[in-house]
Amino acid sequence: MVDANTNPIQTRIALSGRAHLAGTYVRGTAAPDFAVLWVHGFGSHRGGEKSEAVQQECARRGWAFAAFDFRGHGESSGTMADLSPALLLEDLAAIRIWLATRGHTRLGLVGSSMGGFASAWFAKDNRKAVVGCAFVAPGFGFLDRRWNALTEAERAEWARTGRMRFRNEWLDIELGYDLVAAREQYAPFALLTGWRTPALLFHGLADDVVPHTDSLYFIENVGYAHVELRLFKDGDHRLAVYKHEIATAAGTFFANLL
Repeated sequence: MVDANTNPIQTRIALSGRAHLAGTYVRGTAAPDFAVLWVHGFGSHRGGEKSEAVQQECARRGWAFAAFDFRGHGESSGTMADLSPALLLEDLAAIRIWLATRGHTRLGLVGSSMGGFASAWFAKDNRKAVVGCAFVAPGFGFLDRRWNALTEAERAEWARTGRMRFRNEWLDIELGYDLVAAREQYAPFALLTGWRTPALLFHGLADDVVPHTDSLYFIENVGYAHVELRLFKDGDHRLAVYKHEIATAAGTFFANLL
């Protein structure tokens, strides 16, 4: 017989203006006040190999698990043209409240790429709710990197029109200027100031999307001691080949904090 507490359900969080976040939730059977939240990357969604591996690790330990699509991603409402740091944090705040109403007042965040950026800033502002963060190829320099890749003319055009076309091998989208308008507020050095959340970072030396130096900068300059970085010599940005190793290590990391 399948235990209903370990059976994933598909759910939605209603937001203002008829917006919504689509998510997957597993209640869990152990540590009822704790839940692990998977936080996906730019242009991605709540599913995928790494998310599934983390969900399996949570099931093994009896923990609640949740994963939601940011607005403009997956099955949530909105478009990526609306993407901004403030919107990412608003979405995470809505998820935190939703989980708290189900008894999960302590969270372990597992943030991948842009999700690492969002998780880090959320954790910094919500230290009482976040017991620890596991970061997978975290894009702490996500905004600066996107801005610095542009010419002065391209930056001026983006600011003037409020829109910029972004294309890579997976995406062909428009991004709004709100994504980078407050980039100085979310600079990597600003994240370090007052950081007090245990963190476990994973990064690949062969990552050609988010360089491992983002994680090195964080661990070398943060004043808080409970921070660890694990590097994979042949790891690319996705680190999918290491998904089970990452999930198991994240599980041990959170277990030690509970």
